[in-house]
Amino acid sequence: MAVLTSTDKKTTSRRTRLLRENLVAYGLLSPAMILIFIFGIFPVGFAFFVSLYRWRRFPDDYLGMDHYLRALGDFAYILFFWLAIGALVYATSLLLQLWRTGAQRGKALAYLVPGGVTAAALLTFVNWMGILLPIIINIPQQIRGQERVPGIFIQALFASFQVPEAAVMGNTFLALLIGCLVLSNLWQRVIGGEKWDSYLLWGTAVIFVGGCGALVLSLTLDTIGIGIETARAAGDSLPIWSQIILISAGVGMLGAAYVVWTRAGRQTVSDRRFVFQIGAAILLMVGGYLLITQLPTALTNADRNVMSGFGITVLFVLGTVPFQLGIGLLLAYLLFQKIRAKSLFRVVYFIPYVMPFVATSMVFNIIFGHRSLSLMNQVLTTLGLPPQKWLLEPTGILQLIFPAVPDSLAGPSLALIVIMIYTTWTYIGYDTAIFLAGLGNVPNDVYEAARIDGANSWQMFRRITLPLLSPTTFFLSLIAIIGTFQAFTQIWILRSPAAQSSVDTLGVYIFETVQSGDPNMGYGSAMSFVLFGVILLLTIFQNRIAGKQVFYG
Repeated sequence: MAVLTSTDKKTTSRRTRLLRENLVAYGLLSPAMILIFIFGIFPVGFAFFVSLYRWRRFPDDYLGMDHYLRALGDFAYILFFWLAIGALVYATSLLLQLWRTGAQRGKALAYLVPGGVTAAALLTFVNWMGILLPIIINIPQQIRGQERVPGIFIQALFASFQVPEAAVMGNTFLALLIGCLVLSNLWQRVIGGEKWDSYLLWGTAVIFVGGCGALVLSLTLDTIGIGIETARAAGDSLPIWSQIILISAGVGMLGAAYVVWTRAGRQTVSDRRFVFQIGAAILLMVGGYLLITQLPTALTNADRNVMSGFGITVLFVLGTVPFQLGIGLLLAYLLFQKIRAKSLFRVVYFIPYVMPFVATSMVFNIIFGHRSLSLMNQVLTTLGLPPQKWLLEPTGILQLIFPAVPDSLAGPSLALIVIMIYTTWTYIGYDTAIFLAGLGNVPNDVYEAARIDGANSWQMFRRITLPLLSPTTFFLSLIAIIGTFQAFTQIWILRSPAAQSSVDTLGVYIFETVQSGDPNMGYGSAMSFVLFGVILLLTIFQNRIAGKQVFYG
């Protein structure tokens, strides 16, 4: 019989204590984690699941990427291809992090075994939900016409778990779940390691992300093969691989141009800087040429409403974010000075943000009415200008001023301009309040030192206020861009049939798709993910590029 030494007893006691502490911590965190899963992760995953099906009021046939191909044309192939490649690259980077753990490398890599079982359990759970959800959602259809007795829905719900395909997948998930718990506990006891929980999480992430990437890549390649065969059968060609290569090369060259141009700014020798700048310009021109020539071809078969909605959304963002930030900063700077009734002005400027959208939108609807007696038309008449239809005008603003301008260069419609003005007016107060908080964090001794050195007001604003306000500006610009891409309420209230689709952003088109008389939930979910992807990419680019210009002191 083996006798435990004092060192073994201490090690066992320490491992038991660490295990108990981790179990208590995860037990305390479990309610929050459950809520995050139910109200955060699950709805997003379910929306993606819906986007893969023909889904009117109830689930129907599995369509795969068809909804994305309808929305984005051939560009969907490129998007999913690089989404899969990105997942595989990220999984590889996580694996390299495990490899670089130094002295703990062997223990870290060993946790790929329980991590793989855990990832397999997660993937099986996702697959199980994919099988089970359509059955559960279709229960109202199954019990239609049956006698309504107490518990009929509960009985049908429990019967859904007994469907052979769902039962097999559910039993597999339970087996893998038990296996991952047993293996994780066994590995923690036998192999150990100071960061065993981190190693287990990394190992799980490597296998799970890599598995998802492999599944998406397989789906994409299969869909590309079907598309190419269908095009050949119709006597056409689908040059998808050349588009993937050329568009990817164009994006890569634009990224390389940015990197080279950034390095050029760090060069102290003028000749070397000139060479770097020439190289960046060449990469920029070649990459831009590839994108200009290939993107329209890839988007030829895209949904025109999606492209139009996305273009209007971009115009809406460009017409609101710079103005609301600029005016908000100006008002905050003025209110930060020593003036009378400063608190009253702060409240007045903040009122539009806290007022209900419905009430203020109706006021703007009256102010910008199409009748000659409306307030804005009276102002135009006083200035000797003809009255306008405002919210009823679908014509672009540049085309109204210069009728010879083509439709492609007409700019935002006058109706959209009014909505831009309303949105800017609404959020100025919020931006002003946040900028005031940022100005309050600027040390006064910095201004005093600048005054002693002879700096004037503009120099202090340019060299001190703006750099020290960069974290606040970065935060507000990030929130404003995300918010305007998601804007819906004020657009829906102020839009009118006379303005046609000149104010219909992508969010409005998605809402009409899922709330029409013949709702298409699958297509609406696919477009929602397209919008989500655009917002996510913009957020990443803004964090990587604009975030480097932020000065945190």
